Amino acid sequence: MLARPPSGGGLGSRLRAALGLERGMDDAAWDAAEEALVAADLGPVLAAEIVVAARGQFASGLSGTDAITAALRERLAKAPIAPFELGEAPAVVLMVGVNGSGKTTTAAKLAARLRGEGRSVLLAAADTYRPGAVEQLRLWGDRLGVSVVAQRAGADPAAVAYDAAAAAVARNVEAVIVDTAGRLQSSKDLMAELSKIRRVITRQLPDQPRHVLLVLDATTGQNGLSQAEAFLAEAGVTGIVLAKLDGTAKGGVAVAIADRYGIPIVFTAFGEDLDALAPFDPDAYLEWLLAA
Repeated sequence: MLARPPSGGGLGSRLRAALGLERGMDDAAWDAAEEALVAADLGPVLAAEIVVAARGQFASGLSGTDAITAALRERLAKAPIAPFELGEAPAVVLMVGVNGSGKTTTAAKLAARLRGEGRSVLLAAADTYRPGAVEQLRLWGDRLGVSVVAQRAGADPAAVAYDAAAAAVARNVEAVIVDTAGRLQSSKDLMAELSKIRRVITRQLPDQPRHVLLVLDATTGQNGLSQAEAFLAEAGVTGIVLAKLDGTAKGGVAVAIADRYGIPIVFTAFGEDLDALAPFDPDAYLEWLLAA
């Protein structure tokens, strides 16, 4: 069950305002519905396509609101699905994203989830730039009873990832979660650094990293599309973690990303509690999206 979004200003309330009286579902009503979808961060292209599909559902006898809901559900059902599986040990999970997206907390949540499944886990503090980042991950590690591989502040992040991969082999650890520094997708040098981290991991452990998870702040808006494109190109993103769902009534950008780039939404995250990370559930997500 996803946390309830902040009330008001979300897709549900906008659709209710646009379609509440059904108004005969004239062009103005459909335009208002499309504007509501765009405002929920689904983007103009996807919003227009959903309205076209909803018009067809409406013609078959559904109400306007039910038609939009059915069209959204159909589109979510077409989104790629990728259950989170570790595969052969040691499996490496590389966490990437822009500054402030919640990577470190999400790494800890994922470690807690894997520990709860009885897996052995190692955390790698490859965010060597942000003040306090290594200490933050160590605090999470102490709380979880998970070892943290780290070096001095300002060290080469790829060297940290290499050490963590080597330690996982030596200690027979099942999963390595590599926390990386936040970086803007427009920073060419920092984006290229992600490619280096990935190459170093692969040299140490062929066929790894198993997962490259883009942690996406649900409040990010349409900028999330350019984030996904850049991180897909440089880091080979395999899945999305939609984080901070408790802080927005929008969050539709993840659907737009999955639709445009074929990147599956793997997890949703909300709040600070360690158990506040759940596998993506399209029905629960749609309920959340329409609740605000």
